[in-house]
Amino acid sequence: MGRHRNFLTVLPFAIAAVVIGIGVIASAQAPLDRNLLIADANAADEKIAPAKASQLFSPVAAVLRHPRCMNCHPRDDRPRQGDDRHPHLQNIVRGDDNLGFVNGRCTACHRDENSQHSGVPGAPTWHLAPLSMGWQGLGDAELCSTLIDKEKNGGKDIAALVEHMAKDPLVLWGWTPGGDRTPVSTPHPQFVKELTAWADAGAPCPTAAK
Repeated sequence: MGRHRNFLTVLPFAIAAVVIGIGVIASAQAPLDRNLLIADANAADEKIAPAKASQLFSPVAAVLRHPRCMNCHPRDDRPRQGDDRHPHLQNIVRGDDNLGFVNGRCTACHRDENSQHSGVPGAPTWHLAPLSMGWQGLGDAELCSTLIDKEKNGGKDIAALVEHMAKDPLVLWGWTPGGDRTPVSTPHPQFVKELTAWADAGAPCPTAAK
């Protein structure tokens, strides 16, 4: 009976000690748990939301769709001309090396610069983009995924793509096309800034419309 009474006397103190111990352990773990939650939140912030991806790529896509760019990026074997993007006159076709076929070679007319006399446009390495880089008719999601696909773009990573569109003379021609051709409307420095912002974010592609 005495032992039972002693047990009942000690029991509340034992329970209190256990509760206090649990509380101490929980409070010690709480900062770690909060840190994990903060880390998870930061990681979530780093993921580009579809709306943000679309916002970043949209100004890039607008330039790529300009006739000065799109005319050389068809999804068939016919280069285009003019703002209305009509098929190249003289029945010019791609050829095996993207430089024309037999007696319709690009270099037969196009030189390293615009001709002031004939009005024929020109820039170094004038040629048609590979068929794998055809952009005509692609939505933003497809255009973006095609652009960054190294199996389609000649093995270029994102940094090389930015370098190409920032410095390649053939790309730069789009802003100084000569004659009565409409240059790319977005100023080139602004385009490079928008392109770099997209690249620095990880070159995210918008989701395809359902």
